[in-house]
Amino acid sequence: MVPMSNLPSELLKAEEDRIQAVYAERQVGSRYSCFDPGHLFMVQERERHVLGLLNRFGFAQLETKKILEIGCGTGYWCREFIKWGARPENIFGIDLLSERIAEARRLSPAAVSLQGGNASNLSFSDAMFDLVFQSTVFTSILDARLKQQVASEMQRVLKPEGAIVWYDFFINNPKNPNVRGVGRNEIRLLFPHCEIHFRRVTLAPPIARTLARRSWLICSCLSSLRFLNTHYLALIRKKG
Repeated sequence: MVPMSNLPSELLKAEEDRIQAVYAERQVGSRYSCFDPGHLFMVQERERHVLGLLNRFGFAQLETKKILEIGCGTGYWCREFIKWGARPENIFGIDLLSERIAEARRLSPAAVSLQGGNASNLSFSDAMFDLVFQSTVFTSILDARLKQQVASEMQRVLKPEGAIVWYDFFINNPKNPNVRGVGRNEIRLLFPHCEIHFRRVTLAPPIARTLARRSWLICSCLSSLRFLNTHYLALIRKKG
C-alpha cells in the first residue's frame, strides 16, 4: 500500500480535478428518477440485496451501528440506512464535491455528519466505524495508487469486527471513458488481508431501462440469470 505522504500531491490534485469535472457534467436526469420504471426496478432490487447481505452477516441491528459512506453524494444511502433503522447521529458521509454535500445537508436530518473531502485522507479515528459503505466510487477513480489509498483508509477506520459494504460495477462502459469496471481480482488486491463475500447483482441497466416499462416479471426473471448482472455487491471483513 502506498502511504498518503508518498502519493504525489500533483497526482491527487489532477485526479480530484478530473473527478470533479466529470461529476459536474453528470446531471441527474429523468433516467435516475424513481418515476422511471427501469431505474425503480434497479433501486428496489438493489435495496433487497443490500438488506439481505446485512441480515446474513449479522448487521441487521443498525440502530447500534456507526456508519460511514465514502462518496456520499447527495446523501441517498445515508438516508437509506436511517430508513432501515440507523440513528442519524451515527451516520457520517464524505464527498469530494462541495455542492453535493450542501444538497445532502439540505435533504438529510441535521444530526447526520457530512463533510467535503477526499476519501484518500479521512479525518476519522482508527477503528471508528461498524460499517463503511461505498457505491460506484472506485469505478470513478482511474489511478490505481489512489484506489489503493482509499481502500487502505476504509480499512483503517473500520472496527476489527466491522464490515465494508461494496457496490460497484465490473463491466466497462465503452461509451464512458471516465469510469472503469472493477473486477473480483482487483477488489481482492485492494483488500489483501480481508475475507470477501461476493454476489453478482443488478440487471444490466440498458436491459432494465428497456424492459421494465413493459414487464417487471421479465426483468426479475432475467436478473436471476447472473450472467446478465453487471455489479458486485460484496461484504468485506478483516481476517482474524
